[in-house]
Amino acid sequence: MESEIFVSFITLSLLEIVLGIDNLIFIALVAENLPKEYRQKARVIGLSLALIIRVAMLASLSWIMQLTEPLFSLMDHPFSFRDLLLIAGGLFLIGKSTLEIHADLGGIHEKRQMVPK
Repeated sequence: MESEIFVSFITLSLLEIVLGIDNLIFIALVAENLPKEYRQKARVIGLSLALIIRVAMLASLSWIMQLTEPLFSLMDHPFSFRDLLLIAGGLFLIGKSTLEIHADLGGIHEKRQMVPK
């Protein structure tokens, strides 16, 4: 059990580092469009808000993962609030990725039609 917790902690730490670097790059790029006197303040505020929001989301995630009390059963399988949230999130990701792939392929198809043969 302790090795699983350690691996989870390492994985979460690596993800947080990657997300932190992503936030740093994004905020630096956005701040470049501001006047010079506001750039540093925008960077500090942006990174502070990103850190606060990330910690709040992790706390809410740990709370949501504890919502395992069954709300109803369907075909002898109990469903909790956590299960419903995970199912809704999965369906959203599948739908969003399908729409993005369709939009990308549609753009390729339109470009092919525009090129004279």
